[in-house]
Amino acid sequence: MKSLLLVFSISLLLCIPQAFAQVSKPDIISVKEWGGKEPTGSIKEHEIEYITIHHAGVEMPEDADPVQKLIGLQNFSQNDKNWIDIPYHFSIDLDGKIYENRPLKYPGDTNTEYDPTGHALIQVLGNYEVQKVNEKQLESLAHLTAWLAEQYDIPTDKIATHKDYSDQTVCPGADLYKYFQDGSMIERINRYLEEGSSK
Repeated sequence: MKSLLLVFSISLLLCIPQAFAQVSKPDIISVKEWGGKEPTGSIKEHEIEYITIHHAGVEMPEDADPVQKLIGLQNFSQNDKNWIDIPYHFSIDLDGKIYENRPLKYPGDTNTEYDPTGHALIQVLGNYEVQKVNEKQLESLAHLTAWLAEQYDIPTDKIATHKDYSDQTVCPGADLYKYFQDGSMIERINRYLEEGSSK
């Protein structure tokens, strides 16, 4: 009887990775690692229910230093806008590197009319009204979004872009938005969700 139970237990364990695919956590450069500051205060915390994609809206040359961009954005956010931190939770640079920004427990900020409470906000550095998003960025965006979706049990119909919630913006820019319009970004995200860490 004990041997049968052991065989059953081993079989069950072997089945778990296939039944419950887990998206591997992407490499994320922490605030401390890129030299950012802590939030200047605290605000009411929220529960993540959506994932929303933005672009920076400022053109990003290939030789620009993404860390300096983030430091500048953090200083502007905290000193000029009186926000507690960068308005986004993550940023992705031209090389597809992912940077931690505002703590996820706090809602983001926006200059438009939508309420970002409940949204995990991802910024892709650059202006995709004038620039072309590259493959490294697209793949990092899909991986990060899929990981967040799995962590917070967010269905893909709650993954969208800034302009899907606001009539006051073209964000995330036409070249990035087209991957959401044609469904190809959701297809990438679904591949991660279906294949898990084997992707």
